[in-house]
Amino acid sequence: MPERASPVLLTDSAGRRTAVASAGAATGATPILFIHGVGLDHTVWRPQIAAFAEQRPVHAYDMMGHGASDRPKGRPELADYAAQLIGVLDGLGIERAHLVGHSMGAMVALEAALSHPARVGSVTALNAVYRRSPEQGQAVLRRVEALEAGEASPGIETTLARWFGSLVPPHLADEAERMRALLERADDRGYALAYRVFATADAAYAERLQNLSVPALFMTGQHDPNSTPEMTRAMAAAVPGARGFVLSGERHMMPLVGAARVNAEIARFIASLEADETAAAPRRFRNALGTFATGVTVVTTLQENGEPRGFTANSFSSVSLDPPLISICIARTASSHPVFKAAPRFAVNILAQDQRDVSGVFASKRPDKFDQVDWFSGATGSPVLENCAAWFDCRLHQVVAAGDHDILIGEVVDFEGSHRMPLGYCRGAYVDFGLAQDAMVASTRSTEVRAILESEGEVLLVEERDGQFALPSAACIEPATDPKSIHGQLASKGIVAELGFLFAVYENPGTAGASTAIVYRGTFAGHPGPGTRRWPVADLANCPIRDPASRTMLERYARERRENAFGIYAGNVSEGTIQALHPGAAA
Repeated sequence: MPERASPVLLTDSAGRRTAVASAGAATGATPILFIHGVGLDHTVWRPQIAAFAEQRPVHAYDMMGHGASDRPKGRPELADYAAQLIGVLDGLGIERAHLVGHSMGAMVALEAALSHPARVGSVTALNAVYRRSPEQGQAVLRRVEALEAGEASPGIETTLARWFGSLVPPHLADEAERMRALLERADDRGYALAYRVFATADAAYAERLQNLSVPALFMTGQHDPNSTPEMTRAMAAAVPGARGFVLSGERHMMPLVGAARVNAEIARFIASLEADETAAAPRRFRNALGTFATGVTVVTTLQENGEPRGFTANSFSSVSLDPPLISICIARTASSHPVFKAAPRFAVNILAQDQRDVSGVFASKRPDKFDQVDWFSGATGSPVLENCAAWFDCRLHQVVAAGDHDILIGEVVDFEGSHRMPLGYCRGAYVDFGLAQDAMVASTRSTEVRAILESEGEVLLVEERDGQFALPSAACIEPATDPKSIHGQLASKGIVAELGFLFAVYENPGTAGASTAIVYRGTFAGHPGPGTRRWPVADLANCPIRDPASRTMLERYARERRENAFGIYAGNVSEGTIQALHPGAAA
């Protein structure tokens, strides 16, 4: 093994000790964590550690009751082995890793990816088992019962024949002897406990596999009688976007005896993921910036020939009070860039919430923009738009180069504000701050916060009595540590929610006093626990929702989602108005 591959013992919060071998330089690349199968230990990953240690940190550990790791307490389940895996990541200080598991190790990796998707960059399941036939299931359970009764040894010869063939080929003899030695040293109790999990664990994730949210690669050998090609193809088909490969001529121990081919597929898979992440980085950066709510402005000036020029922007900021300075950013690729960089003056017009059409005009390439709006000449001569929330007429103070943009800093020579509500912009859509303020005022009274949360085309619902359902609801949004908050309630069920846009604010008649319902739409992650249900958005019309107002909101959500045209409802349970959130063009 490469340098630093000697195992060390990590102790988790439960006092459990796990042997972990590590190698590879700290290159900044996402680490790989390898998980072995029943009866083996971390040393089976020698070919993989040697292949990947030059590129990134790599780690392999001994499962509970294997190698130098402690036995599990009681009768463990697949979730306990997945908890050990997460404990290894915690002990190594790894926030996120690519998981590569073999046989039962693949099951453990899949369970960890389903239960803790934020900790998993991808999962590669080698020779995994999925939906055994009744005959296969009965055969493996008989083996478990015999092991637990002490009536059978691990069956080393049978196991080696299944892994390498009834007659071990001469070129595999050394590897077969290494595996024999590992099986002979295996802890009988640890082996039996793990084998029971291996025999039954495919049922633990079979129905949940479609919810796997991390990139996945499934691979097995053509001649593997336990992890059959049909199983691998079925797993790949069950997971959206997953890849599945069957390696010709290979058997169950293909990570060892077919290491070059297996390593090449793993390397290709991870490289494609990281290439996608690199390509997506600018888009993700822009999306992250878009979570900051801003106003919308139109920046104007006069060209040398006296013609007005303007563009829509939301990159506006105050700079200084003395002297009064403001700034605006313009991309160097913008068609208006040469004009504004050379102009000795410009005006910044902060649009009011009823001026979405003005924003659209100046975000377009139409030549007659100023014919579509009312404007007058400011003190510097720059065009000032009528009916704005505020405007600032400036002399150019300084141009600062900043990456692919230039920052235009203007000294304010004249300005005017008003009581008009500004037009807001967030996450690629216009936002009416007036409605947000109404919601805040309403929240000082008796308030119920509800959430329409979606993941992979399904909405999260809470089960009520008699087979009815309701939206997740609470008295407040935060904090997650408060069981009375909506985040707290969802966290107790293993769900992480992200509330995005306001969806509705309406009066809800109650038994005592005024009550207001505030509904948000957003997303969720995690595997919903007892008392919750995922319901397809496409079938919400048939969902048994007890509360009529919630049923109406869900039907409207399905319609607006289908049309990609969301709005904000304001009113009461019987009547109100919807203000549309039009796709915005501010930049």
